[in-house]
Amino acid sequence: MPKRNALDYLAITAKGIAMGAADAVPGVSGGTIAFITGIYEELIATLSGINLSLIKTLQKRGLATFWKQLNGNFILALIVGIAISFLSFMKIAKYLIETQAILIWSFFFGLIIASILYIGKQIKMWSFKILIALLLGGLIAYFITTIPPLANNEHPFFLFLAGAIAICAMILPGISGSFILLILGAYKILSDAIHDFNIKTLFIFMSGALVGLLSFSKILKWLFKNYEDLTLSVLTGFIIGSLNEIWPWKQTITVFSKEKGMELFFNQISDLGTLSVFQKQNLDFSSHKIMVEKSISPYTYSEINHGIDSQLFLAIFFMILGFSVVFLLEKTAAKKTSNGH
Repeated sequence: MPKRNALDYLAITAKGIAMGAADAVPGVSGGTIAFITGIYEELIATLSGINLSLIKTLQKRGLATFWKQLNGNFILALIVGIAISFLSFMKIAKYLIETQAILIWSFFFGLIIASILYIGKQIKMWSFKILIALLLGGLIAYFITTIPPLANNEHPFFLFLAGAIAICAMILPGISGSFILLILGAYKILSDAIHDFNIKTLFIFMSGALVGLLSFSKILKWLFKNYEDLTLSVLTGFIIGSLNEIWPWKQTITVFSKEKGMELFFNQISDLGTLSVFQKQNLDFSSHKIMVEKSISPYTYSEINHGIDSQLFLAIFFMILGFSVVFLLEKTAAKKTSNGH
């Protein structure tokens, strides 16, 4: 593992904050942030190295050797950043998605476009097999973005399983752990548990996440070691496929009505075309949940919502801003590498 000083670990905490912020937003992947900030492979290697041999090291060689073998400083710095960000940014993300949906999605859309270019550049040898893997990854991710969310389920085994599945998604660039939680019907349960500090629910979820993380990281490490270009191409495909989910302009097809306890066509509720517009106008963000929606053009968005401003030019600015963030992160990572870090 690389030799680091206090400032290096502070930088890792900052990267953890960025990962946590991304994972708090349904549709954005913390794994993507880890990749573009240059810590992805170390993260996977560290997680895959957590096994029973660590206990033997602790017993025979002491705490200092155990901590070094664990790469404990790296893990601690990253977890602190993720925890700070995830616990605080989930509330901020919820507010921004409710009140400034187009602009927040535009920012992340630009960020993801830049991430595709960055990760795609890491593929050393392009071939027909690599292109097929890219296409397959894109189709899988696109299909995931079209799956309607399930109803909420608070059974402990379900929460454990949701934690295990979501954490696997969180460490995969392009697949959003929060969006997986949304599909499984567990996103609101978890956000409510964080808000209410429900220890039991959080413990069950975190236990599932720990099991999923330790097992899945070993698979990823093996894939990177033996099929690096193929793995990178699938991950790039995942990110391309996820663009459908974070496209800023949407038409709502069906929603789940909490009052009626059933799925309804949105046009039965409102003559508007998008749920977020309806919610913002009525200041009611909890009575309905999107089940099925589709991506549309900014012009169509304005048309189906009674001529509301599609914020196209401001959205383009935020896309460029998101793109620039990745560009700056890439340049910073490249500079540190050239300086021997």
